[in-house]
Amino acid sequence: MKRRVFIQGALKTAAVASAGGAGLLLQGCAKGKDLDLLIAGGTVYDGTGGPPLRTDIGIQGNAIRNIGRIPRSRASAVIEADGLAVSPGFIDVHDHTDTGLLVNPRAESAVRQGVTTLVSGQCGGSPFPLTEKDVEDLRHSLAEEYGLDADWRDIRGFFGRLEQTGMALNYSTFVGHGTVRGAAMGYSDRPATAAELERMKQLVSEAMAGGALGLSSGLEYTPGSFAPTEELIELSRVAAKTGGVYATHMRDEEAGVLEAVDEALRIAKESPIRLQISHLKIGEAVNWPKIDALMAKLEEARAAGVDFRCDRYPYIAGATSLNLLFPMWSREGVNEDFVARLKDPALDRRLREALAEQEKRYGSWDKVLISEVATEKNRTVEGLSVLEASAKAGKSAYDFMRDLLIEESGRVGMISFYGTEDILKRILAHPLVGVGGDSGAIAPYGPLSKGRPHPRFYGTFPRVLGRYVREEKIVPLEEMIRKMTAMPAGQMGFVRRGLLKVGWAADVCVFDPARVIDKATFKEPAVYPEGIKKVIVNGQIVVDDGTHTGRLPGRVLRKNAGGAVA
Repeated sequence: MKRRVFIQGALKTAAVASAGGAGLLLQGCAKGKDLDLLIAGGTVYDGTGGPPLRTDIGIQGNAIRNIGRIPRSRASAVIEADGLAVSPGFIDVHDHTDTGLLVNPRAESAVRQGVTTLVSGQCGGSPFPLTEKDVEDLRHSLAEEYGLDADWRDIRGFFGRLEQTGMALNYSTFVGHGTVRGAAMGYSDRPATAAELERMKQLVSEAMAGGALGLSSGLEYTPGSFAPTEELIELSRVAAKTGGVYATHMRDEEAGVLEAVDEALRIAKESPIRLQISHLKIGEAVNWPKIDALMAKLEEARAAGVDFRCDRYPYIAGATSLNLLFPMWSREGVNEDFVARLKDPALDRRLREALAEQEKRYGSWDKVLISEVATEKNRTVEGLSVLEASAKAGKSAYDFMRDLLIEESGRVGMISFYGTEDILKRILAHPLVGVGGDSGAIAPYGPLSKGRPHPRFYGTFPRVLGRYVREEKIVPLEEMIRKMTAMPAGQMGFVRRGLLKVGWAADVCVFDPARVIDKATFKEPAVYPEGIKKVIVNGQIVVDDGTHTGRLPGRVLRKNAGGAVA
């Protein structure tokens, strides 16, 4: 049966014109009504992990005001949710959206999945703090590509710019260790001096005072990869003073994954700080037998009282920059330095040997796809595997990748198939593992539609609900909802978010548990999911039966000195 919003009483409405169509604009209760919106007759999963209850939810303003049997006559608008699941809005605990919200604040790919809050600034990168050179470079790139001006240097300035623009969902962010290290000492492979370490600590402290969730690291990326463990402990101690979290893209997710987990746990224990292990996985078939030892490490840490959580996306392929295939020494410095090394004949043999080893680990270059390039000249290679594209170019795989990276100034995206379903399901089912898209809020139209992105940009949360809960039954629906709502909210310190509870923020997803599924594929990634019926952010309907209403009710969520995020 088609679900629809019924309007009862003299509700003042306004049509909202948008690229996606028209939507309902609620402007306060009609005369004699004490609720703006009623979600009636749905099966409510409150986020605690307990059994669902068929009941009603009344919303007034930006908060939930009633849960229970509620007469429809009390509400200005009613969502008939019989046969549908009603849950807290999903929290994407590992997101890479930042300036994209300035380009398109509708956050289409994320909010249409039921996501109402983003946790960004991951893998050691954040859009602050910026040096004068950073500001100049960012201004140039944003102006050239999007016609935007970068007018901030720190977290307060960036948050202010987001609030000026508005956004469809809530936004929070870490400060990136790699960004901090680059701002304090540049991009060289060397230890920090005492003065440089103090500067890094100052920058982390300033970001925390401005509302950052904590510190993130990207230890496979330069310059974060050049930092010793002790540097990360010192900086995590700064973040921990105000209740921060340490989120890490670990130093190794393949052969050295067990040692990388040990390092992450050491940082958490010695700081001490709450730990978030990002996109937990084991890459390359030769390493898959390490899964039992990995799960044992997590259980030992939990038994020892280490405060940690993990996240995972529901795919066996990852996405990053093509230059990550090249050895770390070649990536020292900035993009121009990397490209210069690719051009250097004296380094050619070393680089070829390194890429030959990478090919052995992957098994074949057909497991690496080109997802995005920067220029129109090479647009035809997007969506092709390295094997396909190199054959078309009449080049060896190495020569093709080297030449492409040189022509694109090092700016090439890739998707790599590294995993297996059995390990994915074991990790995703673990009670301490939440869901993170490891993507960003984009759209199939406009300037954010470029390239062939990983399908996780459009499908992560519906895929978890449809494939891994409904079909594979790795955990009950109520448990997975907990892992996508209350668990990340508690980990990050969000105040009154992540549960359907009276007095808490009205971030709500209404979906069809029998039909919800991702539709994005590696060949056709820019496709919205099915089964997400309504998405409500701070009490306002943003997604209404497949239509984005154009509303921008999202808020910037800041961590305060006591560790709470509001």
